[in-house]
Amino acid sequence: MERRFSAARLLTLTVAWIICGFLLAPMFISVPLSLSPERYLSMPDGVYSLRHYETVFTNEAWLSALGDSAMVGVGATIIATLVGASAAIGLWHLGGRAARVIGVLALMPMIVPPVVTALALSRTWVTLGLFDTMFGVILSHAILGLPFVFMTVSASLEGLDPRIAQAARSLGAGALRASRDVVLPNIRPGLFTGALFAFVISWDEIIVTLFVSSRSVYTLPRKIWSDIRDNIDPAVAAVSTILIAVTVLVALIYLIRGLLRLKEA
Repeated sequence: MERRFSAARLLTLTVAWIICGFLLAPMFISVPLSLSPERYLSMPDGVYSLRHYETVFTNEAWLSALGDSAMVGVGATIIATLVGASAAIGLWHLGGRAARVIGVLALMPMIVPPVVTALALSRTWVTLGLFDTMFGVILSHAILGLPFVFMTVSASLEGLDPRIAQAARSLGAGALRASRDVVLPNIRPGLFTGALFAFVISWDEIIVTLFVSSRSVYTLPRKIWSDIRDNIDPAVAAVSTILIAVTVLVALIYLIRGLLRLKEA
């Protein structure tokens, strides 16, 4: 019986790794492409070069796009985390059917097709004078990331007894202090995960960015899209490899942090 279970587990793990490899293999094709010495996209033929990485880190357009993406990503993450966490905590205190209805509405940006959201934001920002502004793009990305923060924080709050916050209030703590000293320490993993999701969503966003900006804000995904559309620059492969490396590094840090927390527990 134990041998049969081990064989089934081995088969399951093998199939899982094959599926993961099938899904991830196309993404890693950009790594050898980025090392080609040619001026066009091609696989290296025994000769490798870092010229495309040099182009990325010395070209003003690429550096500007990287700076815009970082600024938009950090700004959107801060706004999405503050608003999403506050909404989740507020609805957790409220409870009842009304809280559930509002919770579903808070997830709408994640459910509605991105093109629909992009079109609505574009018309709204034109009316408010936020079209093609840094704040307008940050706000747009924050709206997209907010549901993920709301969802992860709400999941963390599911296991927290509301009477803990009520006990803190009865002992003289105000609503803000009770949330800061009692609620926040218990939802920190969900808060961190939601913020990470919000940043990744912003870092990767292209559809909404194209609709709410023109020339003033040129993020990294938009630069990649523009270069692929106009002329296939091998520097795109170098940028893709850098993004993959950063993503893998963040995932490893998050995984190691989780393993250390489990070990301490």
